[in-house]
Amino acid sequence: MTPAAAGRVGVVTGASRGLGAGLAVHFAGSGMHLGLCARHRPILAARTRPTAHDGHIVASERPVLCAVDVTDRAALERFAAEVVARFGRIDLWVNNAGLLGPIGPLREADPAELARTVDVNVTGVLNGTAVFAEHVRSRPGPGVLVNISSGAGTKPYAGWAAYCASKAAVDQLTRVVAMEEADHGLRAYSVAPGLVDTDMQTAIRATDETSFPEVERFRRAAAEHRFNSPAWVAEHILAIAFGQQRPGAVTLRIPDQAVSGLAG
Repeated sequence: MTPAAAGRVGVVTGASRGLGAGLAVHFAGSGMHLGLCARHRPILAARTRPTAHDGHIVASERPVLCAVDVTDRAALERFAAEVVARFGRIDLWVNNAGLLGPIGPLREADPAELARTVDVNVTGVLNGTAVFAEHVRSRPGPGVLVNISSGAGTKPYAGWAAYCASKAAVDQLTRVVAMEEADHGLRAYSVAPGLVDTDMQTAIRATDETSFPEVERFRRAAAEHRFNSPAWVAEHILAIAFGQQRPGAVTLRIPDQAVSGLAG
């Protein structure tokens, strides 16, 4: 755990399931106050000690929970205002909401599905980033932005045109914001979490090789349990945000977690 996280205020988008829900559980367990949003309102079950149960977020503090479409800038602004009204400020904002999009050759992709993936993965991150940057400028003290990216932002995968393009955009827009806001106390990072066993990974493994030629690599990773847990990713994000060391790079990759039962 990162002791300096206790009492801080964090926002996680896409917090109803998968990595986002896991980040929320770990952040709550670290003593943070939270604002959580997703397209469908995240679920909260009251407990004395923060835990995870059946994929639901369980926390001792009452977080702000909202159904928000991240492509709607005004909706994100209202959500942020509610978090600030409850807790006074936001210290860490994690843009996690994202879609894998159509898998298969670009020439065969549904234009509407392509557009929706780019809208959520790029416009959604632009919106969240802009809302948080405005907030940091509005109050004293620093803030930390984490945009969840992917190794697909730098490594091309046949069949993932929209996803690869959108994550490359996330890396670059984060570099721009890091330059623009550095003098105003905002540190910005684009973080690739590595393989995390979410519904997205399940969908990838179920894909036919004709649509995604590298699917066997992901199936092997699952068979060998080579995943980073959400808690592992969350603790690295907290170390980046509130730890003693400050990463010099804007684009970062979470190191691989040791496979259970193996040395390392």
